[in-house]
Amino acid sequence: MPQSSSSLRLGTRGSKLARTQAGMVAGALEERGIACEIVPVKTTGDRILDRSLADAGGKGLFTKELEEALLSGAIDLAVHSMKDVPTALPGGLAIAVILPREDPSDAFIAKRARALSELPAGARVGTSSVRRRAQLLRVRPDLECLPLRGNVDTRLAKLEAGEMDAILLAMAGLKRLGLAGHVTSILNPEEWLPSLAQGAVGIEIRQSDTKTASLIAALNDEAAATELACERAFQAALDGSCRTPIAGLARLDGRRLCFRGEVIAPDGRDFAATSFRIELGGDPKQDAARAGRDAGIALRPRAVRWLSE
Repeated sequence: MPQSSSSLRLGTRGSKLARTQAGMVAGALEERGIACEIVPVKTTGDRILDRSLADAGGKGLFTKELEEALLSGAIDLAVHSMKDVPTALPGGLAIAVILPREDPSDAFIAKRARALSELPAGARVGTSSVRRRAQLLRVRPDLECLPLRGNVDTRLAKLEAGEMDAILLAMAGLKRLGLAGHVTSILNPEEWLPSLAQGAVGIEIRQSDTKTASLIAALNDEAAATELACERAFQAALDGSCRTPIAGLARLDGRRLCFRGEVIAPDGRDFAATSFRIELGGDPKQDAARAGRDAGIALRPRAVRWLSE
C-alpha cells in the first residue's frame, strides 16, 4: 500500500494511554503541516488478560502486530512505549525518533497509606511487572504481591474497589493521561530504579522510508535518544529473559552521562548492580551505547544465575 502524499498513518495500540501518546505525535506533526491518521492495531499483549505477560512471552507482545503492519505498508510509522520494545528489531525497521522523555519514576498509589513504608504487614500490593515485584519483595518481603493487568483506569478501579491496598504504576502514563492527582507518593528513581526506557516514547519506521524519516526528524529529542541508547545497549548486553527483573536509568547533564543499573533476584533477596559516569565525545549516542553495553557485559557474570531463569 503506497504512502499517501498528504497524510501519515500512525499505528498504535488501542489502549487509552497508547492513543494519547499517538495523539501527541500526531499533534506535533500537524503543527508542522503534516496531516495524520491514527490507525489502532490490536496486539497480542492487549488480548492476554488472564495471565502475566512474562508467562506469555514478555517483550514484543505489544509490538509484533504493529511491526507487521509497518512491514506490509499498512501504516507509515508505529508509536511505542519504548520499555515495551525489544532491543532486536525485525529486519528493515528502525527506531527513528525518541520524543522528549517524561518522568521515568514509579508511583505508589494507596488509599490508607502515604508511603510504601507505611503499609502494614500482609498488605496487598498490585503490579504486573516482574521488576517491580522483585523490588517490592527486596524492601518489604512482608507484603503480598498480586498480579495487576488491564489499562490504567482498570487498575485504579481495582484499588478503589478494595481488591488491593496499594498499586504501583509508571508516573509517565499517569501524567500523560492527566491522572497524576491519584498518586500518593513518588518512588525516588535514584533509589527505586525504573524499567529501562521507562517514560520514553519512540517512533518506528521502515528503514527504506526516507520520506517519513525526513518528515518526523524534527520530533527527535537528542538527550532522550542518548539516554535510551545507553539503557537499551545495557539491556541487550544482559540479554535477560522476560522473567528477569532488570532496572536502570541513564541521566544526561550536558556532556556528562550518569547511569545506574541492576539485575535483581526474582524473590528480591539478592541483586547485582553497576554504575558509571562518563564524559561523552563527538558522537554522544554511540558513546552512550558503548558505555551501556560495556556495563551490561561486565555485570553479566554476577547476574547470570537470574538471567537464565
